[in-house]
This record gives sequence, structure tokens and C-alpha cells, in this order.
Amino acid sequence: MPSTSSPSTEGPVHIVGGGLAGSEAAWQLGSRGIPVVLHEMRPVRTTEAHETDRLAELVCSNTLGSKMPHTAPGIFKEELKALGSLIVDAAWSAHVPAGGALAVDRDRFSSSVTQALEGLGCVSIRRGEVTELPGVDGPRTIIATGPLTSPALSRAIHALAGDDDLYFYDAIAPIVNVESVDHSIAYWGNRYDEEADGDYLNLPMNKEQYETFMDALSAGECTAPKNGEEERFFQGCQPIEAIASKGRESLRFGPMKPVGLRDPRTGHRPWAVVQLRRETCQGAAMNMVGFQTKLKYGEQTRIFRMIPGLAEAEFLRLGSVHRNTFVNTPRILDRALRLRVAPHISMAGQVVGCEGYTESSAMGLWAALCVVAERQGRELTPPPTDSMFGALLDYLASADTRHFQPMNVNFGLLPPDTIRVKKRDKKQRRVERGQACVALFSEWAEGQGLLHSGPGQSLAVEPPASSEAATPEAVTPDPSSA
Repeated sequence: MPSTSSPSTEGPVHIVGGGLAGSEAAWQLGSRGIPVVLHEMRPVRTTEAHETDRLAELVCSNTLGSKMPHTAPGIFKEELKALGSLIVDAAWSAHVPAGGALAVDRDRFSSSVTQALEGLGCVSIRRGEVTELPGVDGPRTIIATGPLTSPALSRAIHALAGDDDLYFYDAIAPIVNVESVDHSIAYWGNRYDEEADGDYLNLPMNKEQYETFMDALSAGECTAPKNGEEERFFQGCQPIEAIASKGRESLRFGPMKPVGLRDPRTGHRPWAVVQLRRETCQGAAMNMVGFQTKLKYGEQTRIFRMIPGLAEAEFLRLGSVHRNTFVNTPRILDRALRLRVAPHISMAGQVVGCEGYTESSAMGLWAALCVVAERQGRELTPPPTDSMFGALLDYLASADTRHFQPMNVNFGLLPPDTIRVKKRDKKQRRVERGQACVALFSEWAEGQGLLHSGPGQSLAVEPPASSEAATPEAVTPDPSSA
């Protein structure tokens, strides 16, 4: 039964996990004078990925994504800057040249975050593993332990959240920006539905195209299993290349089955069909149905662009296979990221179902700001969904609980852009839309009393101007894809 208690507005806030989200949450609270106890189990207990005991250690890529103003990650960083994000400031202070990406010196980045938090008198850092969740009369707590949550704490979360609310996902499918699909090839329609319109965007293949695609898919280079672990896939979530290995016709009788999907323009049934399904309510982001994959990133873009209609596809997220832990946020958390059954406990970071370093830290920031509001006797109004931050929070709150998967910021989360521009003008249009996002977000932040008007932490430095090309947006580099 849901708890009827209210979160405590007294005493220190306990934050479990000293990664990006936990560190950001500790800064937002501690810099406002709210006492914090930050629990980090390293070095008392280590993980298979971490190498140091520093806070906010980057265990994968050393880039926090694009910094360019026409990209979703670049716009998102500007929004976080308006809230005085420690992680964004630390990234700029530790930044190294990397074209359009905000790449950092790992050691300098984590050291600057650690030193910033150690310099706050009201933040106490405790080293040691937390294995249990606080009871109803326990302290206000934020769980920010990430995908490498210890087994003991995972069991505690599992017991509180319920049998169906802690997930281990092994594979996800790419997401495509619908604006980049060739609509002269694609057509809308549902299987066996005679209506002209439908929920799925279908990409038809003839026999020759299918055979060529199968050859490329079968020869594609895949990522190797992490740490030598045995690969175990759920039957309904097998990688597309694993299905293809069962026979030349396996995809035509599986996720690329053309039955019931006649092209309304010709009346003919294709040899095979790739279907795209809306990923968001706005419909700008579309999931490649059944295309979970462990292909390396470069191979995915090369092979999947062979599909008719995707020759110039913009991938908002590429597919991946990984061992991960996250909760079913739209089912078990409220919009302040509090557990519905235990509102004195919030969750933040990648464990709530977001992808990317910046997105994870933003969830720590949001959870902390909601605690600040609690102590002021009020509730924060969520950011506008026309901002990147607001759109991501809205996705986490309203996504389909039956098919919930992690997400990073991308233009597909925003309401569709109704202004049609030529391809050569697309970058400038996105710059303008980004400026509108940041302006709207800043107006919201000012109205909530959260706008960061100072010069920033002492960590912050002015990034050097760069004319280099942007890195692909919304795709976190995979170290195994090199």
C-alpha cells in the first residue's frame, strides 16, 4: 500500500552513490546550506568498472556529448547551466579538444568534483556500502547508485518496488528521427488495416534488397561480451543479427514479416518490411521495431542505412546490448522522482532510465531541487516540455510502462517542429529552436526561484572557440566500437 507519510523536512539528506547524479544532488543541496551525508562505497567495495575512489568517476567514454548549439545535448547543457550544474561546470573546467564534443580529462574532471564537494562544510562523505533502504521514519534519502548498484541494495530496491519493477535489459533498438526518413519510399499503415493512415511507418524491401541486407547483416562486426560473461538474451528481445543467423528467411517470418502490409500506392505486398513505431507522444522519434542489436555503432549506421528510406537516417539513439539495472520510472516514481510507496526516498541518475552522463547528472539535480522545494513547503512545477530538460522528465513520467526503456535527450522528445525548412537550413533552424528552448527554460527557472545568476562555481572556465565539426548527436560512444 502507498505510504501516507510525508518526506522529512529536517535533518541531513542522505545520498547513496557518489557518481555524477549523486555528486550533482549533493552540490545542489549543500551549496544551499542543506546538510548532506553522501555515501560512496568505493574504495571499501569496488566495482568491475571503476578504477579510483574519486567522486563522479567516468567509467566509459570521456565525452559528455555534443556542445554544439544546434544539437540536443548542446541545448541541454545550456539549460543545466541556467541551474548552476556542478557537472557541466566541472566538464568545462576539465575539457580537452575534441571537435564538437565536450570531452574531458577524466582525472581532472573527477578530482574537481570531489574537491568541490569536500570544500562544502555541510557535506559529509562517508565511505562504505549501503545495503538497506531507510524505513518510513528514516532520513530523507536519494538513491543514485547507477547501473552498477550493488547486489544487496538491488535486492532491497526490488523488494520495495515489486517483482515487476526492477529490470535487467539486454538489448535495445535504434531510434530514428522521422524527419530524416524518405517519405517517398515509406508509407504509413498497420498490419491488416485497410485505413490509409496507421501507427507504423513501413519501409518496404524487394527480394534483391532483402538479400543484400541479409548479407551485410550476417557479416557485420558485433561487440564482444563484457568481462567474458555468457550472453543470455530474452526470447522476445534477441538481437536482430541473432535471429538472422537462424536462416535466410528468419527475418521475413519474424520482425520483417510483410504479411498484412500492402503498399497502398501500388497494392503490392513487399518481400520484407522494416517497421518504425512512435517512441514518444509527439511522434518525431521512431523505434526500429524488432531491431535490437549488438552491432558496433559504425556497423549499425552503415548497414541500417541500406534499408530503403533510411539512406540519410538520423539516429537519435543507436542500439546496444548491455547488462543494466534501472527501475520502471513511470510506474513506481512520481514526477519529483520519489518512490510512490515511500516518498521519503527519491531515485536519480541512470537507474531511473536515462542514458548519458549529462542526463544522469540532471536527474540528480532535479531530485535535489525537489527536496529543496519540500523544505520550503512547496512543490516544483515541472519544466516546460518545450525544453530539453522538461521533455526528458516528461518522457520518464509518461512513457509506456509495458515497454519502458532508457532515453537520452534528442529532438524527438520535443513537440514536432511545424516549420519546414530546406536541408541546408536545418542547422540554423535547430540553433533557433535551441535558443527558444533555453529562453523558455530560463523563464521557468526564474519563476521557480532557481535561476543561477552568478558567474558559476570557481571550477568554471570559458571554453575556447571551436570551428570544428560537430560529433553525431544523441549517440554515446561505445568503447568497444573503436
